[in-house]
Amino acid sequence: MENRKFSGIFTPRASFYIWIIAILAAVIAILDLRLALPGFLLIIFLVFHYLRSNYRRQREIASYIENLTFNIDTATKDTLLNFPMPLVVTGLDGTIIWYNSLFRNIFDGEVLLEKTIGSFVGDLHPAGLIKPGARISRQIAIGCSHYHVLGNIVKTDRKTEEESFILLLYFIDNTELAVLKQKYEEERIAVGIIVIDNYDELMQSMEDAGRPQMLAEIDRRIVKWLEFAGGIVRKFERDRYIIVFEAKHLKELEEKKFEILDSVKEINLGNKIPVTLSLGFGIKGKTPAENFKFAGAAIDLALGRGGDQAVVKNGDSFSFFGGRTRELEKRTRVKARVVSYALRELIDQCDAVMAMGHENADLDSLGACLGVYRMARSMEKQANIVLDGRPNIMVESLISRIKKDMEYDGLFLSRKEALDRITDKTLLVVADTHRKDFAEVPELLDHTSQVVVIDHHRKGTDFIQNTVLTYQETYASSTCELVTEILQYADDRLKLKPLEAEALYAGIIVDTKNFAFKTGVRTFEAASYLKRQGVDTLSVRQLFQNDLSTYALVSDVVKEAEIIKGDIAISACPPNIRNGQLIAAKAADELLNLSGVKAAFVMCRVDNTVLISGRSLGDVNVQVVLEKLGGGGHLTVAGAQIEENSIESAKEKLKCAIIEYMNENEREQ
Repeated sequence: MENRKFSGIFTPRASFYIWIIAILAAVIAILDLRLALPGFLLIIFLVFHYLRSNYRRQREIASYIENLTFNIDTATKDTLLNFPMPLVVTGLDGTIIWYNSLFRNIFDGEVLLEKTIGSFVGDLHPAGLIKPGARISRQIAIGCSHYHVLGNIVKTDRKTEEESFILLLYFIDNTELAVLKQKYEEERIAVGIIVIDNYDELMQSMEDAGRPQMLAEIDRRIVKWLEFAGGIVRKFERDRYIIVFEAKHLKELEEKKFEILDSVKEINLGNKIPVTLSLGFGIKGKTPAENFKFAGAAIDLALGRGGDQAVVKNGDSFSFFGGRTRELEKRTRVKARVVSYALRELIDQCDAVMAMGHENADLDSLGACLGVYRMARSMEKQANIVLDGRPNIMVESLISRIKKDMEYDGLFLSRKEALDRITDKTLLVVADTHRKDFAEVPELLDHTSQVVVIDHHRKGTDFIQNTVLTYQETYASSTCELVTEILQYADDRLKLKPLEAEALYAGIIVDTKNFAFKTGVRTFEAASYLKRQGVDTLSVRQLFQNDLSTYALVSDVVKEAEIIKGDIAISACPPNIRNGQLIAAKAADELLNLSGVKAAFVMCRVDNTVLISGRSLGDVNVQVVLEKLGGGGHLTVAGAQIEENSIESAKEKLKCAIIEYMNENEREQ
């Protein structure tokens, strides 16, 4: 202990010499005490001299440290006062404690002290800035100036916990950079593609002499519409234009809701059908070529949704404008014939065919799959229909009839069976849906590159990609109508079995509500072909018969309907009822029979999901309404699924979507 105390007073070198002298003095003292006396005196002198010198040095060091602390404190204060950028000190509650003159200049004329900084700049409220482990960094705008705000929390010597920490915020003026960035974004290239919808039908509806005048008028209106943007408009096909302009002008086009869509409808030069356009725009691509690719994807989506609308692809996101009119039926069957030939070639080259509809299969989905099955079997290919889970109750009667027929033994595959059998040589035909998540077994799409989509719904953003063939026509009444047309061109010798013809016919009946909705000339032609193939209409009618309890439930749902906005009916099925989805659909159909009702929405809860069936007479686009809730469909028939445990909560979301749609309509008008 004493050695440690001694060594703590002296440096190691001084201790070493003193010990050497002490040992020598001790040895001399043993020999002669008188000779050792000078040695002891020398030791005492050295110790005294060392302690005196050490004390003086410690005083000098202490004085130096005190002066250094004072200088640092002075420098700190001087730095704060003369900091070359705006600086403010606040409490953790945002109350301004101190600021320099540059910060005061930002808010010239304002009284700042004792006020919270959040009251001047909402983005700088400490509650939104201070996060555990996060660096304080925020981009803000104050008037016409832009700042990058950095900050740090400093501990003080205050005793109270509230005052022991302060917040320092530094404002770095990057207005020039922000303006330059904005200019860069505005001057980036936007690419657009314009397509004349139903070009062939439009030209056929006019006299030969009037066609050049019609095309010239369309050209004139498109050029005049984009004249303010100073861009380039070039026609590169008979019915297609490419436009290139600065991206800053796209915002103005969006604000005006792409008025060209309404402008061309006013053209009347002897045409029997209105002129409509589809517009696709691509922005935020890395190169002009990528923007052109985005525009191509946008125009495909616009056409897939029925045309007469604009779609903007901004990187990975899509925006939709228009699309509130009915689809025009195409009179030419050229595409149906081309698709039929292409599908026949794909079936010929594959090892086996699997047909799959959407989850909770209905008559349109199953009927279309049966049509594909017959086409594959006529070409002597192994074919199956994937059916997993519980189908729509209206399909159960048809499935029962199929299972009783030995010819269809082994027709249906479960999820596991389908996944075990599918290979990359299997042709997978998806019918009555184009969305992967809605397919009966979505995983099958990842096990083969040979995918065909046949659908009549308006195209959504989450469509199945990388297909070898897509036949999506929104004008069609049903997928069964499209498949029926394909079968007509597949092979003159192809003969449908009565059960298959009736399933296709039933699919058309259910989607047209007995030929009342979305029914065109080609719908009746498809029904006529099926009738020639041996459809028994009485047998089909039996598929739609209701039992007494179902009819009573539908009546109860109709009776409980609530009318909003004067002509839109909303109702809900009772909880825990069997076949809620079917009852919701039937109730929505029945509500349209009520006087004054233009649209109807009926909800039902299945597990933790609320299903919504939407129906309209055409004045209200139920597809646009339900797209706001993640659904889709057609102008007059649509559906949606909401992950909700409560019907009431889902109803509020539905009401908000309806009100938003109505407000958008009012602004466009």
